[in-house]
Amino acid sequence: MKYLTEEKLVIVGAAGMIGSNMAQSAMMLGLTPNLCLYDIYEPGLKGVLAELDHCAFPKANITATTDPAEAFKDAKYIISSGGAPRKEGMTREDLLKGNCAIAEEFGRHVRKYCPDVKHVVVIFNPADITGLVVLLHSGLKPEQVTTLAALDSTRLQTAIAAACGVPQHKVTNAYTYGGHGEAMAAFASRVLVDGKPVADYKLSDKQWEEIYQNTVQGGSNIIRLRGRSSFQSPAYHSVRMIEAAMGGEVFSLPCGSYVKSEEFAKVVMAMPGKLDKTGIHITQPAGTPEEMAALKASYEHLCKMRDEIISLGIIPAMEDWGKLNPNL
Repeated sequence: MKYLTEEKLVIVGAAGMIGSNMAQSAMMLGLTPNLCLYDIYEPGLKGVLAELDHCAFPKANITATTDPAEAFKDAKYIISSGGAPRKEGMTREDLLKGNCAIAEEFGRHVRKYCPDVKHVVVIFNPADITGLVVLLHSGLKPEQVTTLAALDSTRLQTAIAAACGVPQHKVTNAYTYGGHGEAMAAFASRVLVDGKPVADYKLSDKQWEEIYQNTVQGGSNIIRLRGRSSFQSPAYHSVRMIEAAMGGEVFSLPCGSYVKSEEFAKVVMAMPGKLDKTGIHITQPAGTPEEMAALKASYEHLCKMRDEIISLGIIPAMEDWGKLNPNL
């Protein structure tokens, strides 16, 4: 079996459903034989390691540890799902304080044990805010840290495909930007369905409202159906993101990224761009006035959450960010 790289990949939260799925996906895609599983829950961690050993991946060097120093040492790539999951009735924002404390600790581990890491993907909610916390406390460059956002776009793609009665892959240019949550901005004006503008399908206002609700409530719906937060889709997308950072196929779905433009600044939010071996490279979204207004509202929602964690002391005041992370 030929692997994409020999460099060390760490899965944080590996004992959980997302983490264990990420580990298996990474091995099945042949990213690297040097995979380290990290979690504080030792029984579950040992169980995942045993399962992967039983897969008998060729030339695999899979290790597991509850010691952050051992896990992060010499790591070049990290995916972290190491936060608390959502339960039924919860929003992503309900997880804010506890998961931001976890993100702070994670960022400090990166700074202390693997300052030469090449790329970090953060996927535990609220991902935009936890990603910002990790970026600040890790000391990494903005292009080295991304958060999971693609899942919202694929949910929009799924909903439009269902409304138009076509296979999902026939729907292109369906993207969401801004926050990873109920305040996300859906950009559908440039969607193509089987190569034709979506406007040709003459969807009613009611259908568009259903599409939007199916997109923003996609995660909540899975919790209702399965009794737990989604794990297969976030695992897959996050592994494809780290694959791109390793030099594999470029990841072109939206990623949560640190923004510093005149219009949007000092938050992590979903933006159009490309993730490759040199990191994340974002561009400015283009849409209708209504779509841009929705993006502005989503950005303002993120700013409020950012200001809340500043008030909690999890991150310093914005004017002091450069002292904590000179790359900002």
